[in-house]
Amino acid sequence: MADNSRFLAQAAAERHRATIARAHHAIEQLDRSGQPITFCAVADAADVSRAWLYRHADVRDLIIRLRTATPQPSGNPASQRATTESLRQLLDTARHEIAQLRADNLKLRDQLARSLGHHRTQP
Repeated sequence: MADNSRFLAQAAAERHRATIARAHHAIEQLDRSGQPITFCAVADAADVSRAWLYRHADVRDLIIRLRTATPQPSGNPASQRATTESLRQLLDTARHEIAQLRADNLKLRDQLARSLGHHRTQP
């Protein structure tokens, strides 16, 4: 009698890898579409149970990290979210504008002080 248990073990391992790949793909798709990454949403998208997600530490930790690191109230897909470089550019532009406004403010204050001083000296 031949021992074919190794084939069963290989098939089980392959199913396990495929299920983990489905879960990761579902998480990626939810993130790209801007949908909230929750255990329920991932379970539905990957066609697995929530209990299965909780039992697998790597998938569970990824869901928890994405759920807490990137709140999704805006619903913006990942492709539409601001990049670090674009945020840095906005910050630099705002700083430049603030510096310009401060210079204008200082110039106007000086003009006002001169005008008030001129009016005080006039009879």
